[in-house]
Amino acid sequence: MKPLVFFLPGQEDLAAKLTTHLDGEPGNVVTHSFPDGETYLRVASACRGREVVLLQSLDHPNKKILPLLLLGETLRDLGANRIRLVCPYLSYMRQDKQFQPGEGVTSRYFAKLVSTYFDGLLTMNPHLHRYHSLSEIYSIPSEAADAGPDLAKWIKSFIKNPVLIGPDGESEQWVANIAGKIQAPYRVAKKERWGDREVRVSMPDLTAFRDHHPVLIDDIISTGHTLIQAVAAIQEQGLEAPICLGIHALFAPGAEENLKRSGVQRVVTTNTIAHSTNGIDISETLARSLRNF
Repeated sequence: MKPLVFFLPGQEDLAAKLTTHLDGEPGNVVTHSFPDGETYLRVASACRGREVVLLQSLDHPNKKILPLLLLGETLRDLGANRIRLVCPYLSYMRQDKQFQPGEGVTSRYFAKLVSTYFDGLLTMNPHLHRYHSLSEIYSIPSEAADAGPDLAKWIKSFIKNPVLIGPDGESEQWVANIAGKIQAPYRVAKKERWGDREVRVSMPDLTAFRDHHPVLIDDIISTGHTLIQAVAAIQEQGLEAPICLGIHALFAPGAEENLKRSGVQRVVTTNTIAHSTNGIDISETLARSLRNF
């Protein structure tokens, strides 16, 4: 039997593509917000005995997580056989240790909450800094899909003679992987951070690549400050304006405008989070990972 694919408002485009790739059936859920913000849900699709896929990216998670958990529990009450959460962007992965006395390790608390309501979790390129895998904190089967092949395909299709650049040490893992797929050179900058909006980027020597097209690649574009510093450092060495690729388009207020003013040639992101910069579709990768999962 075909899986039922449910989603909450804001995921319409990605949900339609994922349903097609899964050869699934779109689930119908009616939502409403009462004047005080309380959520009303009504599932209008028969789901008893059915396998259910629930798609919800968790950018701005505090306003999304409660409706998501309520929908998951409603589907279970209505007899869904198995409920797997497809969460292209997974929130609450930053706080993976106690950095200051009195802090909570919220990544673990959030994982415990999600694991209570769903039977499996599929996400894409989560922020695994101090964790080796999602299974360290999630008690349900969990899988991390990789957008790298989709970024590699886009670069190969649209950029001639690229040199890939990672803005910090954390980016090297996926920048090196993408470079290997398209046989392109790559370099990685060093980043020093003093706060959410205070960073300094030191770029390695790029003068040997002045005839290449620089492509900056990062997993999350949030404030954009790291990329803005990297753009300036690249152009100081005489290279042309870079293209910036991002997996998760978080974009804090004003970040997109500031990044465009920095001299970047173009900003392109995947559709893990719906945004005007989306240009790389990851729905087929999600569907393939979900089938294997």
